[in-house]
Amino acid sequence: MPARTLSDLRQGDEGVLDRLEVVADVAERLMELGFLPGVRVSAGRPAPGGDPMIFRVDGSEVAIRRATARRLILSDSEQVGEAGDYV
Repeated sequence: MPARTLSDLRQGDEGVLDRLEVVADVAERLMELGFLPGVRVSAGRPAPGGDPMIFRVDGSEVAIRRATARRLILSDSEQVGEAGDYV
C-alpha cells in the first residue's frame, strides 16, 4: 500500500506529517510555515478548482499546490507530543 500524503486528505481529515519529499528550498519554506515532521495537519476548505489545496497547520491556513501536497508524506502513527514529537 502506498504511503498516504497530504493530497489524500479531504476537508476535515487530519494526519500527522512524517516527512517532506521535496527539494531543499521548498522544504525549508514549508517548514517555516509549520509543516514539520510530527505536526498534525488538517485539510481545510477546498480552493476553487481544487488547486491549490488548503491545509491548517499550527493555527494557520496555508495553500499548497496539489503536486507539492503529494510529496508530503503522512505518518502511520497518530500519536504526537506537545512539541510535535512522536510519543
